[in-house]
Amino acid sequence: MNGQDYIICHALGHLYGLSDNNKGSRKAFPVLDPTWLPLSILKKKGPSSKYLAFKIEKILREISQISKNASGFIHACDYDQEGEVIGYNILEHACHHKYSISKRAKFSSLTDEEIIQSFNNLLPPNEKLKDAGTSRHMIDFIYGINLSRALTNSVNKKKESAGEIKKGYQQLSIGRVQGPTLAFVVEREKEIENHIFEPYWNVIADFKKNNQIIKTYYYPQRIDTKPVAENIVNSCKNQLGKVTNIKIIKTSIRPPIPFNLGDLQKEAYRLFRFTPSYTLSIAEKLYLAALISYPRTSSQKLPSPINYEKIIKAVSTLNNNLHQDSSYGNKTGSILSYSEISIKLLANKTLKPNEGKETDPAHPAIYPTGQKPKQKLEDSELKLLDLIIRRFFSAFGKDASSSQSTVTITVKDKYTFKAEEKKIVFEGWIQYYRPYFDLSGFVNLDSLSFLKPDDILENIKMELLEKFTQPPPRYNQSTLLQKMEREKIGTKATRSEIIGTLFKRNYITNLVPPATTATNQSVTYDSKISKNYPISNNQKVKTSKLEYTGVQKSGLRPTEIGIAIVSSMKKYIPNIVSTSLTQDMETQLEQIESGNSTSIQVVEKARTQIKEAIQSFNINETKIGQEISLALEANRTTNPSRKPIALVALGTCPVCKNGNLIVKKAIKSKKRFAGCTSYASTKCLATSPLPQKGTIKSTGKRCEKCNWPIIIASGNNQGKKYQWEFCINSQCPLKIYSNSDKKNPPSQPT
Repeated sequence: MNGQDYIICHALGHLYGLSDNNKGSRKAFPVLDPTWLPLSILKKKGPSSKYLAFKIEKILREISQISKNASGFIHACDYDQEGEVIGYNILEHACHHKYSISKRAKFSSLTDEEIIQSFNNLLPPNEKLKDAGTSRHMIDFIYGINLSRALTNSVNKKKESAGEIKKGYQQLSIGRVQGPTLAFVVEREKEIENHIFEPYWNVIADFKKNNQIIKTYYYPQRIDTKPVAENIVNSCKNQLGKVTNIKIIKTSIRPPIPFNLGDLQKEAYRLFRFTPSYTLSIAEKLYLAALISYPRTSSQKLPSPINYEKIIKAVSTLNNNLHQDSSYGNKTGSILSYSEISIKLLANKTLKPNEGKETDPAHPAIYPTGQKPKQKLEDSELKLLDLIIRRFFSAFGKDASSSQSTVTITVKDKYTFKAEEKKIVFEGWIQYYRPYFDLSGFVNLDSLSFLKPDDILENIKMELLEKFTQPPPRYNQSTLLQKMEREKIGTKATRSEIIGTLFKRNYITNLVPPATTATNQSVTYDSKISKNYPISNNQKVKTSKLEYTGVQKSGLRPTEIGIAIVSSMKKYIPNIVSTSLTQDMETQLEQIESGNSTSIQVVEKARTQIKEAIQSFNINETKIGQEISLALEANRTTNPSRKPIALVALGTCPVCKNGNLIVKKAIKSKKRFAGCTSYASTKCLATSPLPQKGTIKSTGKRCEKCNWPIIIASGNNQGKKYQWEFCINSQCPLKIYSNSDKKNPPSQPT
């Protein structure tokens, strides 16, 4: 290009990282002035790390040697904060302070045309982007290393004081984004556990005219007392209904906006159950293959310079046979091929996409380049590419429109029933996005149009449905990502990594959903409650954790360690798990990038905040260590699948008076039993067998005969619900039962 010779040097992601300057001492903190060092120095533990360190050292040595004879330097890493930091460190350290004299190549896709154009229009280095990126690294490092070491130190000091040094060094972590994200999951779990199931009733009715059935519901739908609901059923049964109103509302359905990274991750999870981090990894592969634009973008806009018409024509030539696969997407209606969609779009006079509000100063929304794959794509890559292409097409489509018909039927001029149906009357953009458009709630048949005002209908069925208010659902990885976005914590590039870290640290687990449909889950839930809880008209029911999760077995659930960390931080250092601190820091980092603040000011503020947090740690170190140690003890006891069992603290040990009796599982037999937490330190041998089925909860009471804890075991034995209250001391002469049928207490479940 331009008659000049270029030597292209590749990186390997980040080649430099921050170091604490304490020669790796895990106990030294606070760390307030970290420095950048080659990762070849920082990554020398373990075979894989040693190999990576060797590769990084080789790359840096080659770059440093080549730079000595170079007349100019072009920074061509990804045009965002991370990419700017990667290039800055290489130019500044390996190339001996060449960042300020370098040029910047800016591109959003790896097509030959765009890369050549970017090299012909080189920019100066983006100092503000660099400052924002290095400040983010500095702040995250300062928060992460200091809080994690303080947390770890509090736990290990507790272990040392209990004589458990031999058990090894316990490593924990927490950070300014990790803390609030973990708190979201913990708080949601508490909402679920504390939910009060309040009963309410629905009345549904079938009416008939000319042998056609009209399904209706009583309006208003929720009836809070059973006698009122029963009165409606008895008053309307076998009575005539009259059509008193017919209302038809037509609604336009705007095309979807182009994908940014967060939207792509959410849609891929909804459709394919791809985790956010997996979606990002696939998108990056597609980007490196020059098939899509840069995926780490916040933008929901498609600027006209990308040449809409050219991309649409190029995509139309791609060979994609997914639309011919019978298992592909929604099976209703035909699915158009790329070429068929292109013909329809290019027939329009203008091409104007429907765009969202979010912008990104560096990159547009994600779009397909139209390049043909140079090698066969994997199934997951093909799915994600197809999703991106059809979303791109759909953004240029015409508004779809729907029609909702609501028929009001009145019985005895007093009782109101409604029938509704919703249908698509003009597909517009939906025909381009059809395999991914959610058609639930829409009907194909027109079942209400034959009705007219004043028609008389015959009631042929009345049904009373007992229902219960539901707790909020657990977060899944997609909805947790949305929560992080709404609360403005983390970045588009780091949010999925933070969720991954919570898994890696064993702070959260992912409950696998049962192999049933959503409808079946709902029916099971209602019937379970109504069978097991014979309640009066307005009685409220509180369910235990086991009963609830026995129905909703999916989503993210915190482990006992995760719960303990959030609980301790909220009590002693609440800022660490609040969103306000992180939101404020994100705002300041944005101000650095926009030039309204400086790196020095923002980093210094972070140093001040971390000093205050460490002071709180030091004051409450013993309490924090004790609370988290208890959770760690329970977490070490696992079931055969290596998933942590729930921590149930039963009470102070009556033998040693220092430890706590908790639920444990035997390593060989896998049977659960009560054991003392002081077994490792003082060899306390207090143990007791426990029921192997059902849920176990502490009552907080002690046996009046032997002073051992009294617990409640509850569950379902051969279809019959039981609740059994007893002293856990197997040698205790006194057993306390509390059961609905005291004359026939249930045998202990095994």
